[in-house]
Amino acid sequence: MKPLLHPAAKPAVFALCLLPFGWLAWNVAQAQAGNAHILGANPAEYLIRTTGDWTLRFVCIVLAVTPLRVLAGLPALARFRRMLGLFAYFYVVLHLLCYAWFDMGFEVADIAADIAKRPFILVGFLGFVLLSLLAATSFNRAIKAMGAKRWQALHKLVYAVAGLALLHFFWMRAGKNDFAEVAVYAAIMAVLLGWRLWRRFSPATARRASGPARPRAGG
Repeated sequence: MKPLLHPAAKPAVFALCLLPFGWLAWNVAQAQAGNAHILGANPAEYLIRTTGDWTLRFVCIVLAVTPLRVLAGLPALARFRRMLGLFAYFYVVLHLLCYAWFDMGFEVADIAADIAKRPFILVGFLGFVLLSLLAATSFNRAIKAMGAKRWQALHKLVYAVAGLALLHFFWMRAGKNDFAEVAVYAAIMAVLLGWRLWRRFSPATARRASGPARPRAGG
């Protein structure tokens, strides 16, 4: 518990979250220096898919915070959830930028037509829009302006984001009939979301929510 509350804990987690970006930037620099094989035969596809993979991983990490906090008895984990959510948004922005730049050349009309034409891109874009809304309201000022209950209700959209991200990944891999990684992410999300459902509807949770039983009339 104490290491999680240490002043250096947040900077350390921040640095860890930046490692995938640093690794990706290093690979790009190496490719530009003449080692083109590092990014594979299709560098654009490599960058788009790698940033997409890290977005999905960070969504899973965000969803894992609450189960780990409860099951491991580590309430201090909650202080990292906002940062992790913002890093999920950081990587999805990189993912969208790579697609818009390398695939579409920043042609807005072509991007709009592609989103409308291809369902897996439409689903991914909807996930980006929802995640943008969560990122924009992730600050204390937004919580005060909205009120805690409305803010919490809004941020349950993270479950919709997770579903859209998984569907986007599934449809993308369906073209190559490659579902191994999709099955891994689906299993992880099923466990994380299933735990929440079990906890919400378990008898023990219901008893805690209702509080101590009221004394009956007549003792």
